[in-house]
Amino acid sequence: MIHILGNQDSLLNQYIAEVRDVEIQKDSMRFRRNMERLGGIFAYEISKYLPWEQKEVITPLGDSQCRVLKTQPVIATILRAGLPMHYGMLNFFDQAENAFISAYRKPHKNGSFTIQIEYASCPDLEDKILLLSDPMLATGSSMVLTYKELLQKGKPRHTHIVAVLASTEGVDYVKKHLPTGSFTLWLGAVDDELTAKAYIVPGLGDAGDLAFGDKL
Repeated sequence: MIHILGNQDSLLNQYIAEVRDVEIQKDSMRFRRNMERLGGIFAYEISKYLPWEQKEVITPLGDSQCRVLKTQPVIATILRAGLPMHYGMLNFFDQAENAFISAYRKPHKNGSFTIQIEYASCPDLEDKILLLSDPMLATGSSMVLTYKELLQKGKPRHTHIVAVLASTEGVDYVKKHLPTGSFTLWLGAVDDELTAKAYIVPGLGDAGDLAFGDKL
């Protein structure tokens, strides 16, 4: 299943417009804050599809039957670009366990690149709900490799994959290389084009650099 939240008017579209805007991008603190807000919106929407249960809550004047989350998800992100979104989701799922994966593009002399994963910090995932986020779903290869790396920590009951912007090619790649029925895609918007260097067009540029500064 694929949810493209930007297809319906909401504040999510305002924040996406701002993270795309080359002038607003000059303020890195605002860029991070907007990514955090987007993470919170995704968390709220995903929460509607999680298991809930009835709980008796004692108030100063009596008791109330309330609906509460039956279990907290595990929130995972790809370093470093995914950190602001991660915090946004963690603000909503504030008792969630967390996972962090170091994945990057290793360039080759011919202009191509491969995805390298050097580090993964993750709790047990067996039969848990996993929220895996990265601001950009470009080729889709980083997301697929990250998912497969996390499977070493157990097989999740279901995985919700979150990206602010995706390419059509990236969406197709994930659908092709991950098991059918094991995941749901949550996207802000889908752009059609990828450059030769696998950047989404119009996209927004490099989310990690915009949030935390240029890297060598």
